[in-house]
Amino acid sequence: MTHEPGDPLPERLVVDWDGEHRFKGGREGKPAIVVDGAKQQGPGAVDTMVISLVACSSIDVVDFLIKRKTPAESLRVEVGYKRFDGVPRRLTDVHLTFRVRTASEKHHVERAVTLAVEKYCSVATSLRDDVCITHEVVLETS
Repeated sequence: MTHEPGDPLPERLVVDWDGEHRFKGGREGKPAIVVDGAKQQGPGAVDTMVISLVACSSIDVVDFLIKRKTPAESLRVEVGYKRFDGVPRRLTDVHLTFRVRTASEKHHVERAVTLAVEKYCSVATSLRDDVCITHEVVLETS
């Protein structure tokens, strides 16, 4: 443990119960997201975690391509995941397929994705000791 219980931590969120299995959360005074266990008004908790993994790594991919002066024209990530068949039903495997339209060569996009997923994305690095995260790149054509 890196802090003592009761000591405040620098990052703060507020999550409010919104009835049934719905929760709204975010930074106080900022936009909130809805997490819905019934998946009616928003994704469930595990889907939200996987979406966060994709958003975090994709931000890095977009930034890397901009730095190469070959920005993404479009980016879509298709995700497959597997959960433990028991309790708790934690994530065990996640596979990310990055579909990117860009002028960049495939090996540059693959390098951007690898760096994002394996080094820079804080969500991926937070999960990596417990979850096998794999990825691939598909270049889309115009």
